[in-house]
Amino acid sequence: MTEELRCIGCGAVIQTTDKNQPGYAPESSLEKEDIICQRCFRLKHYNEIQDVPLTDDDFLKILNQLGTKEALIVYVVDIFDFDGSWLPGLHRFVGNNPVLLVGNKADLLPKSLKRERLTQWMRGRARELGLAPTDCVLVSAEKGQAFDVLLEKIEEERAGRDVFVVGCTNVGKSTLINRIIKVATGENDVITTSQFPGTTLDKIEIPLSDGSVLVDTPGIINHHQIAHVIDTKTLKLVSPKKEIKPVTYQLNEEQTLFLGALARFDYTSGGRRAFVVYTSNNLMIHRTKLEKADNLYETQAGKLLQPPGEEDIETLPKLVPYTFSVKEKADIVFSGLGWITVLEGGAKVTAWVPEGVSVSIRRSIV
Repeated sequence: MTEELRCIGCGAVIQTTDKNQPGYAPESSLEKEDIICQRCFRLKHYNEIQDVPLTDDDFLKILNQLGTKEALIVYVVDIFDFDGSWLPGLHRFVGNNPVLLVGNKADLLPKSLKRERLTQWMRGRARELGLAPTDCVLVSAEKGQAFDVLLEKIEEERAGRDVFVVGCTNVGKSTLINRIIKVATGENDVITTSQFPGTTLDKIEIPLSDGSVLVDTPGIINHHQIAHVIDTKTLKLVSPKKEIKPVTYQLNEEQTLFLGALARFDYTSGGRRAFVVYTSNNLMIHRTKLEKADNLYETQAGKLLQPPGEEDIETLPKLVPYTFSVKEKADIVFSGLGWITVLEGGAKVTAWVPEGVSVSIRRSIV
């Protein structure tokens, strides 16, 4: 029987076949006396943290730890996909610990949206979803926007305690943590693995100056996001990389908007009115009459209506409808795709999304 090799950094069993799984190391590294997996190697030499795939049970165990320790919880959400990246029930796990809510990817929202209004909206929306954060901060981990504010808030609110960073997958949590490490250690200082006593697969502990630690937990999977039902190529297209440009459509009753072949928005009744679409600039919007919509989708999904293209449309789950009676200005949110703002009440609309993906209505973010 071959001897089981383990990484000296995180304790994972070393394997050489799958780069995306824990414990991966290239075969050439097996000859060394101390074997280190690629994830720990990147952490040690490049200060880069990589997410690892864990099961829902693993995530539950991690969440259950949150309430047992005295700590500041830094909860990261994707501001472009606020509802889709929300962790339902997080308030039940945090115990009496304070929660600092961080809206990442602020660089994607139109500059016309006032940041102060947005943080107020975040606080209100969090309360509606059952969480009362001590404060809200908007940042861009990618661009480094407002990081001085974030670090000040963390320092102020942790009051000498450990810090746990939590969030679901695709919110940019690793980018945020990597930037915190960069700022906290200076770009030229290299953190060695030995400084990470808790570099296990379930969490990574980053030492803070006063002996406390900043703990990075793995990204939790929110199964109702569109990311989990589309291919990688389509995901790249629909995940915005730069500031989104809202588009206004004047619709008559019985008109439909298709968001590529990924979603559909039927306006049923309420008189002629305007709707504002907030999605990636790469997502093609197509307008048609409601009576033609079913046929158009059947014949043109993957062709005129894309993404996804013809080769990937077969694996997309069928679209299912959700009807809303809009009583006041509101957003209809397509989890992971964006949202459509209904500018005033008195409208009846139906939103279609791939089966398993969530769609919801909320107080307008704008």
